[in-house]
Amino acid sequence: MLDPVTGPRDGLALRCGRALLSPWARLVLLALLLVSAACAVLVYEPQRLLAAGWPPQLSGGTALALFGVCYGLCTAALVPRPLLNLAAGALFGAPAGLAAAIAGTVIGAGISFTLGRVLGQEALRPLLRGRWLKVADGQLSRHGFRSVLALRLFPGVPFAAVNYCAAVSRMGCVPFLLATAAGSVPNTAAYVIAGSRAGSPDSPVFLAATGFIVLSALAGAAVAWRKRHRLRES
Repeated sequence: MLDPVTGPRDGLALRCGRALLSPWARLVLLALLLVSAACAVLVYEPQRLLAAGWPPQLSGGTALALFGVCYGLCTAALVPRPLLNLAAGALFGAPAGLAAAIAGTVIGAGISFTLGRVLGQEALRPLLRGRWLKVADGQLSRHGFRSVLALRLFPGVPFAAVNYCAAVSRMGCVPFLLATAAGSVPNTAAYVIAGSRAGSPDSPVFLAATGFIVLSALAGAAVAWRKRHRLRES
């Protein structure tokens, strides 16, 4: 029916606006953003720019802050964090590089969480019908902090997957970011230390950092296998 107040043109504009703001339209926008980000990473390889093309005139706190922001944008664009952590160690050394990497990790997680919450949650929550999906949603919604903390401690869990799973759940943003910051420290530190000693791969520090990375990956795989086995039995 013709709206007597808004008229035909205004009514059409209103319907188009509602369609563009619908949950599925926002989900499509999120998918397009992620695909575009992945394509940009493949073409421009920003992780190499951070390591090799960093402006030499930048130093001190300004350089750390700028690197942290670039790191966050790169993680939100699906750049693998281990590459960025190695770059942080190579550029700034272990202590400063770790601070910049953790700050960038939180920034990237916050960007992804916000995008997932605003653009994807409303459309995806009705689809959580599978057993594993319900279990994951229940854990993140009821025990968000400790669940994200555990997921961040194990390097085998994809960073972006945790971000968007938490965004679709009912977990709060602040506990998510705090758990991300705390849980990312051990493995991030190992990669940053390895990057800072990449010029001497036979040094004890480099070997210790590399050994920690390998052992934590094996431990994460073992825990994931046990959890999967228990879910199949239940």
